[in-house]
Amino acid sequence: GFQNVHSKEDVMEAIFQTLAVNGMRDGAHMRLTLTRGEKYTSSMNPIFNVFGTTLIILPEWKPTQGKTTYDNVKGISLVTSAVRRNSPSTCDSKIHHNNMINNILPKIQANVAGVSDALMLDLDGFVSETNATNIFMVEDGVLHTPHADHCLPGITRETVLILAKELGIETDVRRISLAEFHSADEVFTTGTMGELTPVTMIDGRVIGDGKRGPVTSRLQEAYSLLPERDGWSTPIPPFKGASTTQKF
Repeated sequence: GFQNVHSKEDVMEAIFQTLAVNGMRDGAHMRLTLTRGEKYTSSMNPIFNVFGTTLIILPEWKPTQGKTTYDNVKGISLVTSAVRRNSPSTCDSKIHHNNMINNILPKIQANVAGVSDALMLDLDGFVSETNATNIFMVEDGVLHTPHADHCLPGITRETVLILAKELGIETDVRRISLAEFHSADEVFTTGTMGELTPVTMIDGRVIGDGKRGPVTSRLQEAYSLLPERDGWSTPIPPFKGASTTQKF
């Protein structure tokens, strides 16, 4: 594991400082990357990282709607990738690492196919996730999502499972075949940037009636209210000269 990792408090303070310097209070997105830090010589060997970890904070002005590949009202289309999701025995997909070739190749396939993203299967042929997001399906009112053996157990994925329980929506985390997704009543993806995005077509097959479904809509509404709930957001301290406090 990494040595001399920044504390949670240090990370939050660095984020706030970065937002303040850039005057960012809303409409911004940031990506955090933690590396082993500087080496005293060029090598893949971690023994040469002797200065402690380096935290990289990359913020950008990036509103969700209209600026990404996702349309959270009309929905998106997916195509199943020929590239399989990594097995835990190789480069474990449960780790949010920077070795992204397993994600980039399916995304290229999606680009060539003219769709938003690619659906990825595990080595046994069951649905894992997309190249960028976790995925859910609804059948007869029950919310299903693949187990996280071959995918990232995302924060938004876990949040949706919590919200579903609060809303009285039955959930089932299990192995799911591609045929089940093709014939589902509803499908949607989840991710930090895209939030909850309806999927209206997979491999040229229309999902449900081709529109955002009622369960998806209920969960989107509940998710949108989370910043106003205690414990679900962190207030941004006032910047110098600012008079309001916002949350992210």
